[in-house]
Amino acid sequence: MGWPHPFSTATQRTAGEDCSSEDPPDGLGPSLAEQALRLKAVKLEKEVQDLTLRYQRAVADCENIRRRTQRCVEDAKIFGIQSFCKDLVEVADILEKTAKCFSEGAEPEDHKLTLEKVFQGLSLLEAKLKSVFTKHGLEKMTPIGDKYDPHEHELICHMPAGVGVQPGTVALVRQDGYKLHGRTIRLAQVEVAVESQRRL
Repeated sequence: MGWPHPFSTATQRTAGEDCSSEDPPDGLGPSLAEQALRLKAVKLEKEVQDLTLRYQRAVADCENIRRRTQRCVEDAKIFGIQSFCKDLVEVADILEKTAKCFSEGAEPEDHKLTLEKVFQGLSLLEAKLKSVFTKHGLEKMTPIGDKYDPHEHELICHMPAGVGVQPGTVALVRQDGYKLHGRTIRLAQVEVAVESQRRL
């Protein structure tokens, strides 16, 4: 009666199969892209893990260095003056030997000899002490004649400038000052010369 449909089911199936076989890139495209993304994600995850590990190691190393440095600083505070103390022990030995001269109960006629020994001991003690100070960078300030400096001198009072003494300079030292490696650790107590006021 009527004309058969130009496209039968078989023909449609064949045509459909042909289409799918002719365009494989459309079917495979998304899966290749997904695989590439997955590979990239895995690579990035590995890099993140690697960087995290390196970061954790760096933090641990920094913490170890901080602890070691702190320990070194604490040791330096405790033992930093060890060499100075060893030298002072020698000074104490001399002082002890000198003091024994008085405690041995010398006869009255031996007082002169005892005093000579004490004087020798004190001279030796002073020389040794100066040597220890020099060795460790401790120096006594001798500011007489120097211009008054509030960073090095503690002003006790003023005194009239005498002959050969310039106003504003140190005229008398009441107590010696000391520097350690150039830094003032005790101010010298001084009297400073000023111009005497003339009476009108």
